Amino acid sequence: MDQSIKDLFRFLAASLLVMLAAAVLNFAIDPLQLFRPSRHFTAMYSHDSRLQNAGLIKSQKFDTLFMGTSLAIHFRQSDLDRIFGVRSLKLAMTGSSSREQTFVLAAAIARKPKRVIWEADDWIFHDTPDIDSNVNLPADLYRGNAKGIASYLFSGAMAREALWIAARSIPPLAPAAAKLTSEAIFKFPLRSADDINTFQPGDDVGAMYNAKRALAAFLYITDPVRSKYLLDDTDYDMKVRVFERDAIGLIGANPDVTFDIYLPPYSILQWVALRDTSPETLQSVYAFSAYFCRRLMDFPNVRLFDFRAINDVTHDLNNYSDVIHHSPDIDLKVLGWIAEGKYRVGAAAPTAALDQLQAQVAAYRSENRK
Repeated sequence: MDQSIKDLFRFLAASLLVMLAAAVLNFAIDPLQLFRPSRHFTAMYSHDSRLQNAGLIKSQKFDTLFMGTSLAIHFRQSDLDRIFGVRSLKLAMTGSSSREQTFVLAAAIARKPKRVIWEADDWIFHDTPDIDSNVNLPADLYRGNAKGIASYLFSGAMAREALWIAARSIPPLAPAAAKLTSEAIFKFPLRSADDINTFQPGDDVGAMYNAKRALAAFLYITDPVRSKYLLDDTDYDMKVRVFERDAIGLIGANPDVTFDIYLPPYSILQWVALRDTSPETLQSVYAFSAYFCRRLMDFPNVRLFDFRAINDVTHDLNNYSDVIHHSPDIDLKVLGWIAEGKYRVGAAAPTAALDQLQAQVAAYRSENRK
C-alpha cells in the first residue's frame, strides 16, 4: 500500500480515537448534566444561560420556573424559594425574545412544574428568526435529539471543560484548580446554580445603581444621533401576532400551570425618553400594553401584576443602573409583592395601572428628577 494512503488511514484512525475519547469523557463527566445530576464529579455551572438552561432543566428538581430578560437575570433561586416556599429554577436570559423564552419554558414545562413566574418585558414581543436559526441557543440540546446529543458528546470545547471539572473533583488538585478557574477561559466557573448571573458579596452595587448612571443613560438614548432606535417598536399588529403565538400559545396549551406574569418597574425616564423623542412609539406601546393586559384576563390560570406605576420606585433614580434595569433591592421587593398579591391586575379594570402610568408620564418634568 502506498505510504501516503497509510498515513491517511493513520490520520483518520487517530482522529476517530480523539473523537471517541472526547465522547467518552463528555458522557462520563457530563459538564451540562444532561444525562444525570452530578454525583461523582464536582457540579459546575455557566453564566451562559442559553446553554446552561438545557442542563438545568434535565438535572434540577423544581416545581416553579422563573423566566425573564436582563431585568430578571440577577434574581437568586434561593430568594425565590424562601419568599414563595417553592423549589424554583431560574431560566432568565439576557436580551431574550418571547420566541426563545417560550421555547425554553415549553421544554421545562414538560417536567410538570406547577407554576411559572414570568417577567414579561414589553419589548420581548417582536419578530425573530425561528429557533433553529438562532445560533446562540442550542435548540437540539433542549430537544435531546440525536443531533443535539452528538454535538455535545463530540465537542472538543466541552471535553476541555470536562477535563477541568475532573481536575476540580480530585481532592489534591481541587484548591489549585479552583484558583486557576477563570470565566475568560472556562465556560463553567460556578460551583452553585444559585450563583448563575447573580451579584457576589464583593460587588459594589451602589456604584452600579445610582441616579447619576440613570440620568447619563437617559441623555445617551435621547441624543438625536441615537434616539432613532426608539422608532423600532411601533408595529402594533406585529407585536400582537407574536404575543398571541408565543405567550398565549404557551398559556393556552398548559391550563394546569399557574402563570404569574409581571410587568417590571422601568424607571420613569424610559417612558419620558419615548415621550420626548418618539411619541408615536409611546402610543403604540400603550396600545399593545392595553391589549396585553385585557387579553391575559381571559385565562383563569394567569395572575398578572403591573409594577410600572409605583412611583416610589420608578421615580427614585437611585434604584437604576440605566433607564430600565433596577437594583437587587427592587428584585426582592418585586418578589415580595407577587407573593403578597400586591399590584395584581383585576379583570374589572385591567388597564388601571397603565392609566396611572400614562398620567405620570404626561406630568413628569425634568425638575422632578432626583
